[in-house]
Amino acid sequence: MSALDLGIDLGTANIIITTGRGGAVLNEPTVIAFDRNSEKVIAFGEEAYKMIGRAPEHIAVIKPLKDGVISNNDMAQELIRLCILKVIGRRLINPRIVMCVPSGVTAVERKAVVESAVSAGARTVYLIEEPVAALLGAGEDIMRPFGRMVVDIGGGTSDVAVTSLGGIVAANSVKKAGNAFNASIQRYFDEKYKILIGERMAEDAKINCGNIFWPSGEKTGVVSGRSLITGMPARVEISEADVAEAITEDVEAIAGAVRAVFEKTPPELVGDIYEHGVVLTGGGALLRGLDLYITREFGVKCRVADDPLGCVARGTHMAFRVRDKLRNGFEKVNVSRI
Repeated sequence: MSALDLGIDLGTANIIITTGRGGAVLNEPTVIAFDRNSEKVIAFGEEAYKMIGRAPEHIAVIKPLKDGVISNNDMAQELIRLCILKVIGRRLINPRIVMCVPSGVTAVERKAVVESAVSAGARTVYLIEEPVAALLGAGEDIMRPFGRMVVDIGGGTSDVAVTSLGGIVAANSVKKAGNAFNASIQRYFDEKYKILIGERMAEDAKINCGNIFWPSGEKTGVVSGRSLITGMPARVEISEADVAEAITEDVEAIAGAVRAVFEKTPPELVGDIYEHGVVLTGGGALLRGLDLYITREFGVKCRVADDPLGCVARGTHMAFRVRDKLRNGFEKVNVSRI
């Protein structure tokens, strides 16, 4: 991989860019802020993320991806362009770019991703499916005739796949992941405690009090927001049990996707997975107890990859080196036809 090649993990929650020099060189929230009065972008990444819920009416704080795919093409293109410029500077460079897409995205959704890369100046674009990138980034040898299973839980989607001989044998994707967890936590406190909390507060509750396997009922955290009864500021003490109850249905949906992939996987590869175990990647893999939950549900050992949040990004960095060996889940796109 040349120093001018870029790997981009364009996630619903974060955009991570790697270069041929190795390692992530940019990791920013997938957020952009647009001033409606001046019709200009005024912030992106971490700076824009801090504006969520705090910006005046004339500033739109936009998340251009939803459920793992681009929902606002113009803002996605601008965000990618700004991030690439932050990495390479304003040099006249047209890099090769490999970008991740969830399993099962439509042709229209794939085209939107490619257009974003082309608008940022890419001379060549490759697409790699997230489960393939996640396994590569987790250090798994997917070229052998041996079954490997990954559960990659990002911000918008959870991708489950089994690979062997450099290709995807069975895969499934559900739109239940980190953002769905946050929305469920917000809804839970709305319904049970009659308190309206923001997205960032829900995210903090998930990180600090999330435990899906053995949640404690002891009050260990606090959320603050607006009382739906009085309209005044309010605070509520919370426990791991609260967060677990809020997100149980979402976790069960992810387990359902794992079950569906097992049912489509040849028995020889299922035996390999039973021997080797399931690998958890993505930011959602950091939810406490999730590995134990999967072990209990399916009777196979499960482990969280090292630095699970960076696995997909590392996989994009590695993809150029093994692209000739990947049988599917990786493709070169003819930019001239976009």
